[in-house]
Amino acid sequence: MAVYHSEISIRTPGQGTHEITDQARNAIRESGLENGTVTVFCRHTSCSLVLMENADPSARHDLEGFMNRLVPEKDRHFTHTYEGPDDMPSHIKMALTRSSEVIPFAAGKLLLGTWQGLFAWEHRRAPHTRSLVLTVIGE
Repeated sequence: MAVYHSEISIRTPGQGTHEITDQARNAIRESGLENGTVTVFCRHTSCSLVLMENADPSARHDLEGFMNRLVPEKDRHFTHTYEGPDDMPSHIKMALTRSSEVIPFAAGKLLLGTWQGLFAWEHRRAPHTRSLVLTVIGE
């Protein structure tokens, strides 16, 4: 088994999902491996990853709206408010979702479903630069 690591930075324009499927594909291609898994890890506490519908943006919009209703800003019970009203909700949203995803690949191609895409899910309203670690393991 061989292991290939890379790190990428993405600039998010603010709250929402931002597709990074192509970056995972690029890491596989750069690794030169044909079969295995790619792990994508988000190195932040207010941004997460999600596998989601990539054909109709309204599915992601509905997911984001649901999460915003589930964890609203300005909850009077929050004490961690130093970085603004969206900070603590962002941490909770990250904890309820995932910081990493593992996706298999064969013949150099991701084995995603027809409508699946990999997304960085920015939970903060302001733009941020996010660091993602990609690890490709295989043969």
